[in-house]
Amino acid sequence: MGTAWTESDGGVTAPVGFVAGAVNCGIRSEKPDVALLLSDRDAVLAGTFTSNRLAAAPVALCRERVALGVGRAVIVNSGNANAATGAQGRLDADRMAVLTAEALGLTSEAICVCSTGTIGVPMPMDKLEVGIKGAVDALSSDGGAAAARAIMTTDLVPKEIALELEIDGKPVRIGGMAKGSGMIDPNMATMLAYVTTDAAVDTTALQDMLREAVQDSFNRITVDGDESTNDTVLCLANGAAGNTPLQPDHADWPLFVQAVREVCGRLARMIVKDGEGATKFVAVTVQGAADDGDARQAARAIANSMLVKTSWFGCDPNWGRIYDAVGYAGVQVDPDAIEIKLDDFVAVRDGLVAGGADLKSLEAVLKQDEFTVLVDLHVGRGNDTVYTCDCSYEYVRINSEYHVR
Repeated sequence: MGTAWTESDGGVTAPVGFVAGAVNCGIRSEKPDVALLLSDRDAVLAGTFTSNRLAAAPVALCRERVALGVGRAVIVNSGNANAATGAQGRLDADRMAVLTAEALGLTSEAICVCSTGTIGVPMPMDKLEVGIKGAVDALSSDGGAAAARAIMTTDLVPKEIALELEIDGKPVRIGGMAKGSGMIDPNMATMLAYVTTDAAVDTTALQDMLREAVQDSFNRITVDGDESTNDTVLCLANGAAGNTPLQPDHADWPLFVQAVREVCGRLARMIVKDGEGATKFVAVTVQGAADDGDARQAARAIANSMLVKTSWFGCDPNWGRIYDAVGYAGVQVDPDAIEIKLDDFVAVRDGLVAGGADLKSLEAVLKQDEFTVLVDLHVGRGNDTVYTCDCSYEYVRINSEYHVR
């Protein structure tokens, strides 16, 4: 199928029937901190969430909405996570849904609520009440870019994408936006992501497809090995394109799935490239593992090693740290078979430093903005890839000052 789509502008508001708006309500100095995404008709709703056992109040609310399978709008605030806020936190999340519903003339069950920011701070509901009304007034078919900026926290750049393809011979659009820069680890991360489409999609099929797309995108990224309390991915499909509802037996289902996976994958990689203090984007692949689970476990051990990540930042070709991480990952290994490559340069072969390993060449690889690490365990057929970044002085600065900014 290849890339049977074209890119378009508009992000989450590129699909027909979606509008968005954003304003500042005073949670974060002068930056926009409230975003609203709205479908002009009922949309099939799917979602995936953090596995953190101390999940924030908005996550609990969104899980209930996804169980209903239909929604109209998402209200998002940045600057306050509404996590570790007890019973009042859930009351505040419910209140955000009610306020949004009242302003839009909808029922609160049609509203999802998301929050991101500092943990343990009560929600400033007086400010949010004003902000929600302002976001409703700001709704526009061109509002996707503003919404993408309003959900940012330590992000340096907004993250959005839109694709157009044909389903049943009709134009269909898929839009997306995401935020995330730190506290990023596989099994979701301190990230929010929203995917919209004007395609008609079966409810169960949408949920199953989104879960698989997230597994191969947002669940394959790590910046610092920490998983958040607020991670949420939501997908709304409003059917405005007028196609026959998509499900696995539809002729165009594989194309639609591929396009959604492209949107999620691109957004996930944008998060890593905008990792807090990051200067390098690294794809870590482990192949030849006993099974895919072992491959993923080893790849994550490499990608989350502070010793490995700091060596990447310093352009130090210290492959011994990669070797060490594989050894403590708890996977099946053969010390006499392991192979390590940086891009096309072999550093380790048969468990020993490669005869032609040139440290200058390896150092040149690490000086690039993007490179790959390939570890072949040569014990089976399992493989997996994790996307990550280096760890710099700037990461330490950002996270040593986060709560006092």
